[in-house]
Amino acid sequence: MSDLLNRLLELPAKDRHKLIASLSPVQAEALMYDWRLWARPAQLPPPGRWNTWLVLAGRGFGKTWTGANFVSEEVRAGRAKRVCILAPTAADCRDVIVEGESGFLAISPPDFTPKYEPSKRRLTWPNGAIATLYSADVPRRLRGPQHDLAWVDEIVAARFIDEAWDMMQFGLRLGDYPRAIVTTTPKPMKIIKSLMADPHCVVTRGTTYENIANLAPSFIQTVLGRYEGSKLGRQELHGEIMEDVDGALWNREQIDSLRVTKTPELVRVVVGVDPAASLTGNETGIVVAGLGRDGHGYILDDASLHGTPDSWATAAVSAYHKHKADRVVAETNQGGDMVVYTLYTVDRSVPIKQVHASRGKLTRAEPIAALYEQGKVHHVGFFGALEDQLVSWVPGEESPDRLDAMVWALTELMLGTKRPDLTMAPLSFQGESGWRM
Repeated sequence: MSDLLNRLLELPAKDRHKLIASLSPVQAEALMYDWRLWARPAQLPPPGRWNTWLVLAGRGFGKTWTGANFVSEEVRAGRAKRVCILAPTAADCRDVIVEGESGFLAISPPDFTPKYEPSKRRLTWPNGAIATLYSADVPRRLRGPQHDLAWVDEIVAARFIDEAWDMMQFGLRLGDYPRAIVTTTPKPMKIIKSLMADPHCVVTRGTTYENIANLAPSFIQTVLGRYEGSKLGRQELHGEIMEDVDGALWNREQIDSLRVTKTPELVRVVVGVDPAASLTGNETGIVVAGLGRDGHGYILDDASLHGTPDSWATAAVSAYHKHKADRVVAETNQGGDMVVYTLYTVDRSVPIKQVHASRGKLTRAEPIAALYEQGKVHHVGFFGALEDQLVSWVPGEESPDRLDAMVWALTELMLGTKRPDLTMAPLSFQGESGWRM
């Protein structure tokens, strides 16, 4: 089959199709799963010896397909026997890496499809090689296990990526040539900049447009049409790393320096809500924040979403109960009493405080930005979409939803006229399950 593949690769496209048409069903099936025939040059592993291959590309480039095929090839060749698969969440491991349309089960030939055991977070290939699935939400699971190959997907979307990356690197020590592939959309994060500066890391850049022949027409019309030319489009479509924006009140280095993995005891928790004006407009911002006994603010969760009034109200109430919050703080400029009514249709027991944006966005946001500058606000983990809004919003532009919700929550906690008694019985952290009295 390798001779046939070489012949195909040497032929021009029109002659290649003729040769494929002459193949037997068995030959055609084997050829269908040969990724080196179908891959674009940018999707093939770089030559030479490297420690990390960073695939930094736009949405729809084929990053997952590249990662899954590269790992499968290394496993089949016997160069990888113990593989670490690291994704932002356990759901990403299952839904994208394993069961997705470009995941292992889809791209593997019938004679070399791994057995998937969800309860063990494990893939086992016919030759005995094993891949273990890890969520960056739980970095401690990477302590101890050893691997000879790692695939890290969407590194910029992981909450505790710095700790997870460090733990993965410590365990990447089996064999003569342990290495990692990282497939991700770019963001100007410390870990991305560090990898790009590493002389042992090879970087592949790519755009959505390189794979446009395989994308749905509706995606091309809607997504490309809407975001082409925008800052978000340059990042998500063209794979550019967008640095901090001049005039923005926040910057990534500041946010990263204040990031924490846990909180002190908390005296208050609130859910900030900025309802969308319409179903086709912005998201509804839903951000959970807490006030520590140290007087600092802590961003605990971002549950923002596009959806109907019922769906955003359900999400807000769920966040309220999950984090044992004191109240929901909801902006009522767009809906007045209707906002409160919508929340009450989900749960009438939820305390709601209505806030009205009578001052300009800059006037409301500046005091909160000042708290960050003073080192008094911390993100508990990573909130990619929220942080993107913080570092890209320039006063005078359209109001971002997640930023608004966060500003309302922190204003309630830290700038209200009645500050809580920080010696009162506090809320305390209870691991991953949430908050308790």
